[in-house]
Amino acid sequence: MKKIYFAVFTLMCTNFYAQTKRDSIIEIDEVIINENRLSTPISKQNRNVYVINSEAIKKLPGRTLQEVLQYANGVDIRQRGPFGGQADVSVDGGSFEQTVVLLNGAKIIDSQTAHNMLNLPLPVEVIERIEVLRGPAARIFGINSLTGAINIITKKPTDSGFLVSTYAGSNFEKDTQDTGDTFYGGGIQVGAVLGKEKQQHSIFASHDKSNGYRYNTGFENNKLLYQGNVQINDSNEILGSFGYVKNGFGANGFYAAPGDRNSTEIVQTTFANIQSKHAITERWKIMPRITYRYNYDDYRYLGNNNLNVGRSQHYTNSIAAELNSSIKTENGEIGFGAEFRNEDIHSSNIGDHDRENVGIYAEYRTYLFEKLNVNVGTYLNYNSDYKWQIYPGIDASYELTEEFKIIGNIGTSQRIPSFTDLYLNQRPGNIGNPDLDSENAFQSEFGFKFNRKSLNLNVNYFYREISNYIDWTRMTTTVPWQSQNYGDLITNGINMRGTYRIDLSSDSKLNFMLGYSYLDSKFKDTRSEPFSKYLISSLKHQITNTIDFQHKDFSVLFATRFNERVTGASYWINDFRVSQSVKKFTFFVDAQNIFNTTYFEVGAFPLPSRWFSAGVKFVSF
Repeated sequence: MKKIYFAVFTLMCTNFYAQTKRDSIIEIDEVIINENRLSTPISKQNRNVYVINSEAIKKLPGRTLQEVLQYANGVDIRQRGPFGGQADVSVDGGSFEQTVVLLNGAKIIDSQTAHNMLNLPLPVEVIERIEVLRGPAARIFGINSLTGAINIITKKPTDSGFLVSTYAGSNFEKDTQDTGDTFYGGGIQVGAVLGKEKQQHSIFASHDKSNGYRYNTGFENNKLLYQGNVQINDSNEILGSFGYVKNGFGANGFYAAPGDRNSTEIVQTTFANIQSKHAITERWKIMPRITYRYNYDDYRYLGNNNLNVGRSQHYTNSIAAELNSSIKTENGEIGFGAEFRNEDIHSSNIGDHDRENVGIYAEYRTYLFEKLNVNVGTYLNYNSDYKWQIYPGIDASYELTEEFKIIGNIGTSQRIPSFTDLYLNQRPGNIGNPDLDSENAFQSEFGFKFNRKSLNLNVNYFYREISNYIDWTRMTTTVPWQSQNYGDLITNGINMRGTYRIDLSSDSKLNFMLGYSYLDSKFKDTRSEPFSKYLISSLKHQITNTIDFQHKDFSVLFATRFNERVTGASYWINDFRVSQSVKKFTFFVDAQNIFNTTYFEVGAFPLPSRWFSAGVKFVSF
C-alpha cells in the first residue's frame, strides 16, 4: 500500500511549479554538495547530510580516513587492524555491505567483499571534506547505497609547493608472545602540488610500518596518489586521479579465531578515474566519467609457513562508465544520467564470475511555493543476475524562518550480493549461497535543521525496512557460517547533532560538537533463529563529542566516543591532540584511548590500548 501512496505523491509533485530565484542565492563560503547531477548548497539540502570539513579533519587525532570516520555521528567503523588497517564502515545500523563509498563522486564498490572498500590511497591532507548522506540513496548514487553514502571530496590546490611529514608512536608495551620487542609504529609522507590558474596537479606517497599492538598485528602500508585538474576554458574542465595501495598485515583473529592466530593478508588496490565537466549552454551541463578498480586479496591462514594450505587469492576487476547531465529550466532543474558497470572475479575459492549492471537516473528539483523545496526522482536498474528493478525517492524541506527548516524524505534502494556472499567455498569456515535475493530498503525520515551564526542543530527520526536482509548465520557451532536472506529488518532510529562556537577573542575560538544516535532494530518474518555473525554487534547507542580550543596557530582537541552495541559491553574511548604551527612547520602530539579502555569491535580480540605518538609536518603551499 505504501508503494501506491508513494507513486501518487510522486506524480502530484511533478505537476507543481513555483521555482524562485532562491537557488541562485549562495553564500560565498557555503559548502556545495555535489550529487553527480544536481549541486546544492548545504543550507538548502533536503536530506540529512553530515559534512566533516578539512579544518575539523586537521584537528582530529588520526592520520587515516578510517580514523577520521570514527568521529562521525551515525557512522560505525569496526576495525580489525590498528590505525587505519582493515575496517568495515556502515551508516545507521546497516551492514558494511550496505553503504557505498565514493571518491569525488566515483563509486568505490568492492564486488568481492566490502572488507576492502576503504583500502584507499588517501592521506588526510588531500581531503577537502567528507559528506555523509544518510538513508537510501539509489536515485542519487545507484546500487549498494542501501543505508547511506560517504562521498570523499579532495582538494584542488591553489598554490604550488611540497609536503613532508613524519610521525612515530608506541604504547610502551612489549610483545611477550613473540619477539619481546616494544610495540611501535611510524611513517613518512611526501607530496608535491602545482597550482596554476588553468591546471592543478598533486602527487603524494607514503610509507607506514608497525609491529602492531599485540601478537601478529603488525603491518606495512605503501600508498601512491596522483590527482590532476585542467581547465580548458570557462566551459570545459577535465579531472583525473590514479591511486595504488599495497597493504600487508598480520591477521590474527580477523576471520576465524582462534585458529587463524598466525594468519597474514596482503591487499593491493589500483584505482583510476577520469571525468570531465562541460557547459554546453548556460543552462545545460554534462559530466562523463570512467572509473577502473583492480583489487588483489591474498589471505594466508597459516601465515607464510605453508602457502599450500589455507590460502585464498582473489583478483577482482571493475570498470564503470557514467554520463550525468543537468538542465536548468524556468521552474526548476532537471537531472538525468546513465551508468554501466562490469565486474569480474578470478578466485581460488570463489571461482570465476562476472556480471553487468546498467542504471538510468532521472530527477527534478523545484520550489512548489516560495519556501517549499522538493526533489523527486527515480533510478531504473538492470543487473545481469537480478534483472529489472526501479527505486524512486523524494525529499522536501520547508523554511519556517531563515534559521529553521523542516525536512522530510522517502527513499528506496538496493544492495546486490557480493561475490563472496554468493559463491564462497571456504569450508569448514564459510560458504556462500548462490540463491540469495538482493536486499531492498524503504525508509522515511522527518527532522529539522536550525542554523544560526554560532549554533547549528540537526535532529532527525527515521523508519527503515530492509527486506531480504543478508547475514552470515549458522544453527550450531559445528557447521560453517553461510550467507542467508535472514528476514526483514525493521529499524527505528534517532540521530541528533549540534555544533556551537564561542569567539573568545579575535585570535581565540572554542568549538563544541555533540552527536547522539539511537537505533531500535528487530526482525519480522525470520526464516530461522540461528547465530548471526554481523547483526549481533550493530550499534544501539552512540555518542560522539569533540571540544577544541584554538589560539592563533595553537590548538588542543579532546574527543570522546561512546558505543553500546546490541550485545556486548559498552565502552568509552577518549583521544587527545595538541598541535602548534611555527611558520610552515606543524608539530603535534596525539594520545589515543588515553584511559586505556579494553574494547572489541570485531570478534573476541581487543583493539589497541593507550597509544602515544608525535610528529612534525612541513607544508610550503
